[in-house]
Amino acid sequence: MPAMTATVPTANAGRLINRLCKHFNHKVEAHWTGETGQVIFAIGECHMTATPQALELSCRSPSQAELDELGQVVASHLVRFAGGEVETVTWQ
Repeated sequence: MPAMTATVPTANAGRLINRLCKHFNHKVEAHWTGETGQVIFAIGECHMTATPQALELSCRSPSQAELDELGQVVASHLVRFAGGEVETVTWQ
């Protein structure tokens, strides 16, 4: 199963997990605590972990095309919700 990860520098990782999961929970399944989050889309899933200096993202999907789409969805929402704190997400 294709997968990718990203480390996004931020001092507010827990807040961003909360915002992302609350938003996505309106349309797909999402679970979160103050330090972790999981969003399950039809095209794959994304796991989030807060550290003191960063938001760790880990996504996986059944196909590379779905993974690419999932990465774009997560990254665009994260940049929008971060209020200028995050400008880009670099997937590996």
